[in-house]
Amino acid sequence: MEVTKPVGFKSAVYAAIWSGRFDGRTGWRALLIRPLRMLLVLVRDLAYGQLTLRATGLVFTTLLSLVPLLALSFSVLKAFGVYNQIDPILLKFLAPLGEKSVDVSKWIIKFISNLDVKVLGSIGLAMLIYTVVSLMQKIEESVNFIWHVPQLRSLARRSSGYLSVLLIGPVLIFSIIGITATIMATPWVKSLLAVEPAGGVVYALGQTIPVFFVIAVFVFAYRFAPNTRVKLSAALTGGIVAGMLWQAASWAFAEFARTSTQYAAIYSSFAIFLLFLVWLYLNWLILLLGASIAFYSQYPEYLVLEQGEPRLSNRMRERVALMLMYLIGKTYREGGAAWTFFGLTQRLGVPTYALQRVLDSLQHGGLLVLTGDDPPAYLPSRDIGSISLKELLHKVRTAGEEQYLGPQSLPAPEEIESILAKVNLAFEGELHELTVRDLVTPAPQ
Repeated sequence: MEVTKPVGFKSAVYAAIWSGRFDGRTGWRALLIRPLRMLLVLVRDLAYGQLTLRATGLVFTTLLSLVPLLALSFSVLKAFGVYNQIDPILLKFLAPLGEKSVDVSKWIIKFISNLDVKVLGSIGLAMLIYTVVSLMQKIEESVNFIWHVPQLRSLARRSSGYLSVLLIGPVLIFSIIGITATIMATPWVKSLLAVEPAGGVVYALGQTIPVFFVIAVFVFAYRFAPNTRVKLSAALTGGIVAGMLWQAASWAFAEFARTSTQYAAIYSSFAIFLLFLVWLYLNWLILLLGASIAFYSQYPEYLVLEQGEPRLSNRMRERVALMLMYLIGKTYREGGAAWTFFGLTQRLGVPTYALQRVLDSLQHGGLLVLTGDDPPAYLPSRDIGSISLKELLHKVRTAGEEQYLGPQSLPAPEEIESILAKVNLAFEGELHELTVRDLVTPAPQ
């Protein structure tokens, strides 16, 4: 007998998943609803296409910068005498390609070995460095997009950060690998491996070390790549999930490459190149998915079903503006530490993009200024006793009119103009001469 679902079944399910905030849920509901929301939002992001589009762009940039990047790393490692260890790393990364991974690795190593920087000249060398830096910048842009950060780091910070990763990163990675191999080759470790169950435990640890290494790389990327402050817990969450996804994708892709003999029959010698492109695409897509998980872990208020940025209503923008000036003005009045953007987002729980829009309107309106600290903090632009609440709300209500549409571009009949004038008079009359100082001064008991 078929059971008929209630008429409001879909509405009840929707309300159970999407209604309310996380901080208002307790017990098993909070543990169940949060991952369910995140899964649905990640599926929405993939279907929306921005993650896949950016992963495709990273594949193209990687093809341009792969050889220069490896050549730069090869040169640094050669100076430290550990360049011969680059081949095992390449083989590990290309292992899902199957039997052809050895040929691809040898081809890349041979190409790098034959690369003579002296022949390139100054222009060629500059282009070589540019292609490598462009990949790093493309990664930062993609991660910033996920974290809703509109601007890149300053040129000085980018230069120092990129060079640190490119020059010091390979040395650290291969140094760790070399130290591990040296320790494993010592006589006392070999004798320990011959004794059970210690040998089995060490062998099991040796098999899991690559997994932890991949997770550590993802955690490092999520922690430092975005041009914003990322909590370690959020980076760990994204890194662990991305690392497990990468291991699962490696196994699945290796099985696919092993069983898909028809591709070799159709594409002949191009089959391995196509498989390499697909594997690159999967790697970048997993990295971006992990970055999304880290972002949603830190900002669960973005876990909404609708596409695009969460928007604030006019009433909420005014409310947020008053809260911002209250927090910033009160801290300034009491001599406390100035509020940063990260601190304000954590305190208010407002989506970062929407909060940034209100802060920008106050800053462009001449009510707030940014300090030169790193990260910058917000301060009142003048004495809080001279900032009227009428001016504050006016700046929020009229933000953007100087660039886009304003009242003068939409003439209205006299009846409408009269109503709007009455609204403005009532709005200004209620505020009288109240200032931000009145806002932050405790009311008399």
